[in-house]
Amino acid sequence: MSLGDDIRSDVDKLVGTPWTTRNGYVVPGTDDVKLYSNDAVKLDAVYLYADLLGSTKLARDFRPETAGKVIRASLRTASQIIKRKGGEIRSYDGDRVMAIFIGKAKNSNAAIAALHINYAMRKIVEPALYAKLPHLERDGFEPRMCVGIASGEAFIARAGVRDSSDLVSIGRAPNVAAKLSDIREPWQRATYVTADVYKALNEDAKLADGVNMWEAYSREIGGEQMTIYRSGYWWGI
Repeated sequence: MSLGDDIRSDVDKLVGTPWTTRNGYVVPGTDDVKLYSNDAVKLDAVYLYADLLGSTKLARDFRPETAGKVIRASLRTASQIIKRKGGEIRSYDGDRVMAIFIGKAKNSNAAIAALHINYAMRKIVEPALYAKLPHLERDGFEPRMCVGIASGEAFIARAGVRDSSDLVSIGRAPNVAAKLSDIREPWQRATYVTADVYKALNEDAKLADGVNMWEAYSREIGGEQMTIYRSGYWWGI
């Protein structure tokens, strides 16, 4: 069969086969979802995307060895924090990491993880990079990450072919979280959450010394006007 025939056959099977879905109570791994049947897991979850700011400038103005150290330090830092707060990392995409939180405290855990990331980027990653790579500071590069968080039901399936497949999350929550992490406002505002996430936060994740850490405002996200909450606070680790 030609490549075109193979693709036609695969697409016909994928489109014509009904989904077999089940409710998930843990974040599935790749081996938990079948590749060749329309197998999927429904999960009530919070999605967190952490995206490195200024990666275009980083790639344009600095050597690959320098850019690689910045990206690796940033992603490793974010990943350690996410894991410590109970998140399950399910993908890396260049300079961005995606994680899934479940459980009763999923919204607060994700939000606190974001505030930890903001702290760590400012107080740990930046000083370490500037000490070892002083040209980053001299040329005006500030290592920061923007974090987007959204909650809701997601549809998790596998995509790809044998030996080259991964889980994909389909639904409003992962889509909105990814778009929130793309917001490029002044770096003091590093965390963005949906109204649903904000409403589910516990007091520790909402208030610092009795002051609300979050500011509500309206913004278009993916063609939809939404009320979202932003924060420039950080939480020490």
